[in-house]
Amino acid sequence: MASQVYECIEAVAQAIIGNKDFLTELDREIGDADHGINMARGFKEVLVQLPDNEEDIGKALKKVAMVLISKVGGASGPLYGTAFMKGAVPLAGKTSLALADGVAALEAAIGGIKMRGKAERGDKTMLDALVPACESLSAYAAAGRPAAEALDAACAAAAEGVEYTKTIPATKGRASYLGERSIGHQDPGATSSTIMLEALRDYLAK
Repeated sequence: MASQVYECIEAVAQAIIGNKDFLTELDREIGDADHGINMARGFKEVLVQLPDNEEDIGKALKKVAMVLISKVGGASGPLYGTAFMKGAVPLAGKTSLALADGVAALEAAIGGIKMRGKAERGDKTMLDALVPACESLSAYAAAGRPAAEALDAACAAAAEGVEYTKTIPATKGRASYLGERSIGHQDPGATSSTIMLEALRDYLAK
């Protein structure tokens, strides 16, 4: 029987794989038209390599990170790989999570993305979804709100962040070559980040 850790990661992987064409089309508009293809390939390999009986959440996320770094091309592999690797650190040895653990992991992941990508919120990247999601999650955790309610709010904040990316020019990556012409297009990385958060929320809601 697969562990809940594996099932949760599988849910995230299947959400990315299922949105391969959508993410690729978004990237065709302002990038290399490979974001969905690369991410789907990486997460398919995650499902192959990740032991389905792994209970240690930190170990599982570290394995995801290693696979994404080795299998996902472009900037997405190093960025998402770093995010999962850094997010694994505060979860090392844990087999269950409190909301505060999720906040710590997401904060660590964001720190890794900022370090690796030399980016900040407002650069039209995945940070425009992840940072507001993390801020929301942290606020709900501090207020002692239920995890399901906190995840709903975090996903809503991430979705708003995706919409925000349509209003700003890209300053990082290939999309930055378009300058002002990138306005009006949503960022593929912010979109894939939001898809992951939504998949996590939907799995845990079960």
